[in-house]
Amino acid sequence: MELNIGNKIKNLRRQKNISQEVLAQYLGISFQAVSKWESGMTMPDITLIPALASFFGISTDELFDYNYYETEKRIREIVDASYPYRGKDDAKCEELLRAGLKKYPGNEVLLNCLIYSIPVPERSDEVISICRSLVESAREDDIRYDACRILAETYQKIGETGLARDTLQRIPEIYFTKLELEAVLLEGEDKFRAANIQKALSADSLVKMLNCLADYYQETGEPEKAKIQLAIAEKVIEAFRDDFLTPGMCKTVYQDHEAELVRIRKAACQ
Repeated sequence: MELNIGNKIKNLRRQKNISQEVLAQYLGISFQAVSKWESGMTMPDITLIPALASFFGISTDELFDYNYYETEKRIREIVDASYPYRGKDDAKCEELLRAGLKKYPGNEVLLNCLIYSIPVPERSDEVISICRSLVESAREDDIRYDACRILAETYQKIGETGLARDTLQRIPEIYFTKLELEAVLLEGEDKFRAANIQKALSADSLVKMLNCLADYYQETGEPEKAKIQLAIAEKVIEAFRDDFLTPGMCKTVYQDHEAELVRIRKAACQ
């Protein structure tokens, strides 16, 4: 399918009865850039697509006239293909996701996955730009709040602690998740899917918190307490050694934390 994003933007702009200057001002760009889009000379930068869709009150899929369900299926295939490379071969992961973004420019799911593969602090400006766009314009809460989290992590890594703290304030404090409730309250495949995903998320979160406590105790001069936290983290990971892959999973919890297990054992010996 040939993309004609310029004509789409022009038609949407005229429907709202606004000028190129007004649209440009909202996006923080020049009206000449909007003019070039509408004439077909250039296309919008991928980081502007969510903002464009938000401005016109439509989804990014609608902006590109995609069939929603077919697009969702294709997006999932791209994400599934890229996921095994995340954290192992980030360059390959990024390559697959950027190829997907050429077909589906501005797709929130692909952009959200992309920021995981971009190295920080080496390319922190790029990560910050994409995250800010998603925070302001993503239609799905999980994508918006995940972008907040990654944005805060990026600020922390480049020494901007104040900005990290401010960004975290945009994330609501919730003591239960939809997945937990689905696992407890639903039945059959719905129950299985929710419990399976939440299991991995809970294990990952627990290991992270134990590491955070170990870091705190180490910093405050209590190395023995730090070692106890690391020992618990090791047991948590080891508890999943015999777990097995289930539909929708690329790796087991144990496989996902094998590298972390090596680091924990090394730290515990120091």
